Amino acid sequence: MKKPVNVFAKKASLTALATAFGASIAFSPLSSVSAEESFAFEEITANELKQGFESGEYSSKEVVQSYLDRIATYEETYNAFTFMNPDALEEAEEIDKMRENGEPLGELAGVPIVIKEAVDVEGFPTTFGWAPLSEEAGGIELAPTSDAPVVEDLKEAGAIIIGKTNIPAFSASGTNASTSWADDTFNVVDPRLAPGGSSSGTAASVSGNFAMMGIAEETGGSIQNPAAAQALASVKPTFGLVPTTGVTPLAGGTRDVLGPHARTVEDAALMLDVIAGEDEGDPKTEAAAGNVPEDGYTASLDDETLEGKRIGLYGAEWREDGELSAETQELYDRSVAELEAQGAEVISDPFEGSGLADFTEETGNVGYDAFVYDLNNYLQDLDPGNESLNVNDVFEEAGEVPWTEEGPLRFLVERGVDFEGTLEDPETMPDQSEFEEAKAEYLQIINNVMEEQDLDGFVYPQMAEEIPPLADQEANIEATTVPEINISGLPLVTVPAGYYESGSPFSLAFFGEEWSEADLIGMAYDYEQATDYRETPELDVQEGGALPETASHYAAWMMSGFAAAGLGGLLWMRNRRRHTNA
Repeated sequence: MKKPVNVFAKKASLTALATAFGASIAFSPLSSVSAEESFAFEEITANELKQGFESGEYSSKEVVQSYLDRIATYEETYNAFTFMNPDALEEAEEIDKMRENGEPLGELAGVPIVIKEAVDVEGFPTTFGWAPLSEEAGGIELAPTSDAPVVEDLKEAGAIIIGKTNIPAFSASGTNASTSWADDTFNVVDPRLAPGGSSSGTAASVSGNFAMMGIAEETGGSIQNPAAAQALASVKPTFGLVPTTGVTPLAGGTRDVLGPHARTVEDAALMLDVIAGEDEGDPKTEAAAGNVPEDGYTASLDDETLEGKRIGLYGAEWREDGELSAETQELYDRSVAELEAQGAEVISDPFEGSGLADFTEETGNVGYDAFVYDLNNYLQDLDPGNESLNVNDVFEEAGEVPWTEEGPLRFLVERGVDFEGTLEDPETMPDQSEFEEAKAEYLQIINNVMEEQDLDGFVYPQMAEEIPPLADQEANIEATTVPEINISGLPLVTVPAGYYESGSPFSLAFFGEEWSEADLIGMAYDYEQATDYRETPELDVQEGGALPETASHYAAWMMSGFAAAGLGGLLWMRNRRRHTNA
């Protein structure tokens, strides 16, 4: 592979702080300097693309070139990528030759995809999104000697990796990528909205039609948050369903999962078919044996799935501080009516009397104690022949650690991670009993409620209120399903369910018992087909891009957009404050 292209080498380092004038902010598209002609493959699905390949309507090389051209037009504005694959066209051409010769092809042959920066791809640096580990940002370079198992599976399926996508440092934000060495990724629905984190770049790439689907990763909301923020379907799988070997860990042995971002539930299911299942290099996936549908997840796609399903709704006993905003409640009420119209029976506040809200409040956000142990294992696997790739030597060479008071992992100190003790013996697994007990209790509560009330699953609004402005670096995306879902390890599927009056996306979260991905995908698909709420984002090309060279230029650029929206003005300024809610 030729050296991957760093798409950020000449971009300035600016983030935004806004001071609003007036009672509220309306998120409408910014004024456009220039616009690309209609994109031939906009919103196309994998099956539609496959039909075009088979009929000879277009080639894989043509498709990949079209996506690369689109990225060249918009990347400076939306900042979705860290590295581009210089071999993408050659790989697409090889797929075309195989197709012409009648050779067997995988399910994703010729399909352009993206991979989250946290996932190892041989030939690409692995940077953790953190400047001291990015050679491009003046730090050291870590180079994986092999692909992560999910990347191996995707390559075997014939997918064309367009590039790797931006993340916050150590994937430690559920709201934005503002701590990334590569600067902010912008929400393609509206650049003034937080893009969701930590899979910010994957969501922007897929929703912005820079790729057809992508790999996201979650520890505490990092698949579902950006998917919901950018009007995508996504699957946060059961812990252990998808191998996470070769993924930079945050809670590798307890919470970290990989899953798909896609514009449709069908495409998300197709990608899950490729990456799910037992992998001999990842012991935790042994639990997946016998729990992957023989016919695949796409076999569950049925627009009558909701008929007769008993679904638990969001209520007071889910979370003590979980009150929905007035507009969120209105949108959720509409969604409930739509579920009922599809034949579902809904049950209000199914957790009443279960003690779930109290237990969540008492338990907190656990499962990070083995961070150093997991990180050390990851580094040793990065290049097995390199003895210096251990946690202590790497941070010594980097000249900085990320858990200082200003670092991206300071929240782990706040959650009780003993860095001093674990760094003395990084090869010994810390005691995990607190996490295991919490997980067992969550599963018991949720499974008991499902059994007692004969539920097929739950459907909640993914967020309690609309997505905050990217400018407000103190605001978090208020997901309704963290950390309960991530500690329990249960699956969750998001699907677009409308928009707030401001234009901020609204999404539903379907979740249920372990290994129930097929059922949840079927219900989400039925809802998606009945409502079809996703709208194609209208992208803009901005003078100077999303990261202009001077603060005054940046302020003038943003003022022009808000003036066009008739808001009277909004001053945007440099802001270096860090954001760390993983």
